Amino acid sequence: MRGSAAPTSPGAWDARSEALLGAPALTPHADGSPAPRATDESVDASPADIAPAPAVTSTPVPSAAPSPASAEAQASRTAPASRARRGNADPVKVLMHRHQELCARAVDPLEIAAGLEAQGFTDRTAARFRHRDVFSLAEELYARVPRGSATAPPTVPAPPRSDAWVLAVLTPGAAAALTGIGLAVTHGPLRLAVGTAGALLLAGALLFAVRRGPLRAPRGATPPAARLWTLWLLAYAVAGDGLLTQVLSGGPDGPWDLAPGPLLGLALAVAPAAWCARLFANRARRRIADSRGLADFAAGVRPLLLGTVTLQLLALTVLLGLTGFSSGALALGALLLFARLLTVHGFPETAAAALAAASAAEALALASVFAARVPAPGFDALAAPVRAAVDTWGPGAVPTLVCGAAALGLLAHATGSLVRASAHTTP
Repeated sequence: MRGSAAPTSPGAWDARSEALLGAPALTPHADGSPAPRATDESVDASPADIAPAPAVTSTPVPSAAPSPASAEAQASRTAPASRARRGNADPVKVLMHRHQELCARAVDPLEIAAGLEAQGFTDRTAARFRHRDVFSLAEELYARVPRGSATAPPTVPAPPRSDAWVLAVLTPGAAAALTGIGLAVTHGPLRLAVGTAGALLLAGALLFAVRRGPLRAPRGATPPAARLWTLWLLAYAVAGDGLLTQVLSGGPDGPWDLAPGPLLGLALAVAPAAWCARLFANRARRRIADSRGLADFAAGVRPLLLGTVTLQLLALTVLLGLTGFSSGALALGALLLFARLLTVHGFPETAAAALAAASAAEALALASVFAARVPAPGFDALAAPVRAAVDTWGPGAVPTLVCGAAALGLLAHATGSLVRASAHTTP
């Protein structure tokens, strides 16, 4: 039965609702406003049809709170939008801002690819930026970064081209030729003085040549120890074979034979080596503009590298044939060429390590022969490998094997490192 009159006070309403529902009535809010009324259906229902309800706490519920159904509908409407925002996030944008300067000054997408490659980017890394390889990622960076007058760095005029390096690379050959002439016409103490002065002059000429033109490495790139190893290898090319021969025969018993001919051939070969290095660098930079990817660039530069090396070794063979051929000098020339190419293009540590290993091996060969003279059991076996090599191929076998092995190691490293675009775009 529907109630005909509303209760006159909150207390009367509470008593009536408790009698009908069989549950504690809602208390008024703390601010004095009455608690929510029951619906008409709950008032008309009989006590038998209504199950006892659990007690309701008196904590007020904000009237503006959405119902569970409305909250679920709102979440279903907003979730696809948030997922779309996350799915459509631009992964290249952060990379674009991080490498803004590299992208702004690049004149070709492959320059950007080379810069990314130098920082360790691979095709697997590019896949995380939704690209199949580094070059496609570089193409997007090149297209998206503006290169207008507002963002591009000011153009620095190129320095005037100078061919002074041509004269610089000729000085080692001239110094070696003058020294050879002086040694041929002098005797006794004067010959020793001429040889010492010629050695110092040749060392200065070599330093002057490698600091000019195509053989010049970035400032501070060449380790100081590399110069020491180079001088040792050149000194062994002149005097090492004669010293080893006397040591194996029980000496040295006096001055040993010197071989200035191979050193003259190596000094004269500096000029063709510089020309070959310049040819390789220019052709490789030209390939940067013509290539369509890093793999394409490497495929084009690798035969260029091998062809340049072959051309230089042919020139060195001809010069050694004119001045005094030596297989050890040929192997040494190849080692010095590979070491200089790696140093010029950003790999000086590898070059210095190979030179140090070759110098240590030659010094160890001499030391093993001296150690075999120790009157103790087993020490005579230390010189057995050196004796066997000299008896079979002559004293030149030591520098040939040592420098040849080091040169092959550097060549293997160069075919992997010098065919990277980053080796030809880094300053």
